[in-house]
Amino acid sequence: MAKLSHEQIALNLSKIPGWTLEDSGSIMRRIRFSHFGEALAFVNQVGRFAEDANHHPDIDIRRDQVTLRLFTHDKSGLTGKDFALAQKINQITSSATKAI
Repeated sequence: MAKLSHEQIALNLSKIPGWTLEDSGSIMRRIRFSHFGEALAFVNQVGRFAEDANHHPDIDIRRDQVTLRLFTHDKSGLTGKDFALAQKINQITSSATKAI
């Protein structure tokens, strides 16, 4: 999969609410849950999606807060894989979560 241009990144970013472009070139989303168990269940579900896609995010879990970062390391940039996984992740966020 090819590395995306700045224009392609901006277009794709507009389609995934809650995600931001970081200075590092990755896309990031931070989500707060009602408790640690809910955050952990979410991370496990993201892990299954990542395994299926063979595309693994950086995940930081701290009590009730999960931070996800996506970047295609072998392309040294963002690709369609990052945005496809971000869309899949957005589908499993529930009303119980709160973007922060």
